[in-house]
Amino acid sequence: MIDGALPYLRCPVCRQGLRRDGRRLLCPLGHSFDMAKQGYADLTAGRMPHVGDTAEMVADREAFLAAGHYDFIADALAGADGLTVDAGTGTGFYLARALEKAPEATGLGLDVSKPALRRAARAHPRAAAVLADLWRPLPIADGAAAMILNVFAPRNGAEYRRILRPGGVLVVVTPAADHLAELMRGLIRVDPDKAERVSDALGEHFTARTTATERRTLRLSAAEARTLIGMTPAARHVPPEALPTGEVTVTAAVEITTYTERSTSSHSAGLS
Repeated sequence: MIDGALPYLRCPVCRQGLRRDGRRLLCPLGHSFDMAKQGYADLTAGRMPHVGDTAEMVADREAFLAAGHYDFIADALAGADGLTVDAGTGTGFYLARALEKAPEATGLGLDVSKPALRRAARAHPRAAAVLADLWRPLPIADGAAAMILNVFAPRNGAEYRRILRPGGVLVVVTPAADHLAELMRGLIRVDPDKAERVSDALGEHFTARTTATERRTLRLSAAEARTLIGMTPAARHVPPEALPTGEVTVTAAVEITTYTERSTSSHSAGLS
């Protein structure tokens, strides 16, 4: 699965191309990076400042997504020919769905969570998975991506601009103001300044072309609601007595914005 993405990957140390030697990725200068037995490659070149979602959060996310509750989000995402980079891929759910719409596309999922990448590495036959920190220079060649997906994940505008090819698109999914409102009650809260923070992160490098709001009403059992809470960082702070004990109706609402690069800015220097 990693082989299809190799032409687009770069050594995070020297920025040279990579080749695979068994379960290692090597660059011409001899830098070596391990591949986990589950199939994902570690291109961090050092200690990670954070480890991302836990195994428990990832298991809950996979169960919730497999039940189809967020299919409406995946259905709204387009496919694209060429390389699709899923920045903050999680289990690879959205990347796999995008690849199904583009039979000739190659997928590359990036995440800091090893438990998530173990699943993302087998999410789709044309998807590779790489351990990488979205806040650092990405181990991807300049102008490699036809499309970048960013679903409920950090946004590194400068790096996304660098790796996106001319004419490519960045698709960002963020929670709308009423997303999961019925479950908030101090447990899950949408940042009221989310739109402003997204603009700050991307505005220097990208122009928003289209924005659409997708909204569904979910009827969840108590177990499903607990799974939904469990797949979020809020789960770490929720006492057992605060978890739902009966069926709940929840609003799921997201904003999907498609960006193209700003023509007035030049590409930042990066991995070529």
